[in-house]
Amino acid sequence: LMGDSDGMVARKFAAAQEHGLTPILCVGEMLEERQSDSTLEVIGRQFSAVADAVGIESFENAVVAYEPVWAIGTGETATPDQAQEVHAALRAMAAERSAKIAADLRLLYGGSVKAANAADLFSMPDIDGGLIGGASLDAGEFLAICAAAA
Repeated sequence: LMGDSDGMVARKFAAAQEHGLTPILCVGEMLEERQSDSTLEVIGRQFSAVADAVGIESFENAVVAYEPVWAIGTGETATPDQAQEVHAALRAMAAERSAKIAADLRLLYGGSVKAANAADLFSMPDIDGGLIGGASLDAGEFLAICAAAA
């Protein structure tokens, strides 16, 4: 939407850290990329652009969120298995650079997380929590998501 390249995202990530913020690197594919089985290639390119620019050590104070573009604001969501596949791949990409960083890396799922799907998503081994969008505007819905995370 904003026309950011992978390089621009890497520069924004670095600038956030330079100013004492904890960046959340959002990675995700378009619907056409999901349908053409390019998801892991796209995610790998996005993650690597930042890791190459700032170094894997920068992820010690960062969060990575998988947020499929096709799920933003649509009510559509990745299945728990689809989300887990991407999260496991992200952790493996980090592990190729540093086992310690990979083990401690906080990986969130964003993309129409709701009370109805939160428990199933959060039960996956590599999903550490959620990046909650519109559901956070409804107190009851948000509290139910929080309960699912506990």
